[in-house]
Formats: sequence, structure tokens, C-alpha cells
Amino acid sequence: MHREQSGPPTPEGRQRRRRDRRGRGARGPAVLPLGAPVPGDGWASQPRPPRPRTRREVFDRIMLDLVSDLDERWADRLGLLEYAVEDTPQLPEDWDSNRVPLSSLVRGTGTTPSRLVVFRRPLEHRASDRADLEAMLLTVVVEQVAELLGIPPSEVDPRYLDD
Repeated sequence: MHREQSGPPTPEGRQRRRRDRRGRGARGPAVLPLGAPVPGDGWASQPRPPRPRTRREVFDRIMLDLVSDLDERWADRLGLLEYAVEDTPQLPEDWDSNRVPLSSLVRGTGTTPSRLVVFRRPLEHRASDRADLEAMLLTVVVEQVAELLGIPPSEVDPRYLDD
């Protein structure tokens, strides 16, 4: 059984009807918007935590931190180098290897920059957790940069493990 209540009069003079289920009045939103304070002890000053990041956002953040560090250290020797992340490699139909590449390095010419592409899904598939993903991404990127520079990977980044 629903009970209807009259609301304030409309400009035409008739009563507007609104629903007030079980006499409890208006109800709030089911979900607070992002950034809204969370009720609780001292809630007025604490913003709501942001929604969890997607796997792609997490991967991109790890990659950005890694390449920023490498670029800062090796910018003078790397020259023009573009970094990119793609979901999966596009393999030719005659690909005969059972292995999927984790990255691709295309050396640049005079006016075109070299391009280092890391493939997100194959790396995520091999990683058991975030720390493992960070270690694999470090290994892949450092090996490609070392090949580009013509030096051992351990010289490119001291965190690189030779095993």
C-alpha cells in the first residue's frame, strides 16, 4: 500500500503530488560521487578514495615511471626515442615461433625516431603479481635500450638482474 502526500501548490494553484514511501521522506543517493566526503569520524575533511585503477592504467603508470627514469639517465645517448604500449603484437600469418614477442624495437633513421613498443597483454599474462610485472617490464625495456645503445643491460640500469 502506497501513501501519496500533497506537495507545495503549483503556479496553477493545484496541489502537486509526490510519493513518500512509508512516510520516511526523501532518500539520498545510493552511491556518493567521487571526491565526496565519506561519513564517519572526521568525515568532513576526508575525501572518498578514488575508484580502483584499471590494469591498463596500472601498466601505463609502471611504464611511465620506468622510461622517465631511463630517459633522465640516458637522454644524451638515446637521441630521439619514442616509447609506446600496445595491447598485443600483430603477428604475420607466417609466424612460425611458439613464442609471442613482449616488445619491439625499430631503429630510427636521421629524421625518424627509434620506437620501442611494449606489448601489455603478453607481459600481464606471464606476471603473477604487480611486483613480477614490474620486474618483467624493467627487464624487457632495459634489454631493448641496451641493444639500442650497444652496451650491457646491467650498465643501463643497476636493478637489471643478469639471470
